[in-house]
Amino acid sequence: MEALSDLKTFAKILTNKGYNGYFHTQGAYAGKLKDSISDYLESCQKGADSLPKQDLLLTGYLQWSGDDKPRVECNMWIKYLNGKFSLSRMEIAKKDGFGQLLKKAELANLSVISAPKLTEAVALVNDAPKQQAGKSPKRFKL
Repeated sequence: MEALSDLKTFAKILTNKGYNGYFHTQGAYAGKLKDSISDYLESCQKGADSLPKQDLLLTGYLQWSGDDKPRVECNMWIKYLNGKFSLSRMEIAKKDGFGQLLKKAELANLSVISAPKLTEAVALVNDAPKQQAGKSPKRFKL
């Protein structure tokens, strides 16, 4: 098991891997990675929210081009023990403009160090560019 990191280190590693967009922690608390988790934990301390029995769920978009365009969403499950964090698994999904699932990849037994960079994560669900077949000469002419 990976050594646990404090929030600052945890967020810095993921941000350096390209996860620098906006996220939601437990379905609320929108903000950058560190801010979202901090706001959630602060809310828990005030008693407005409670820590989950399992992992924290962090959700966000890895690629967004508009409401009616395909997008890549990411869910991260984060273990939180005594003020320290570790990434346990990720789910990356490509959805069309209507929210229908096109392709999904699940990564388990992760650590914050072994997590893919953002570009690698997006590549897992994006189709490889199709090769253009060269024009073959017409054999028969009528």
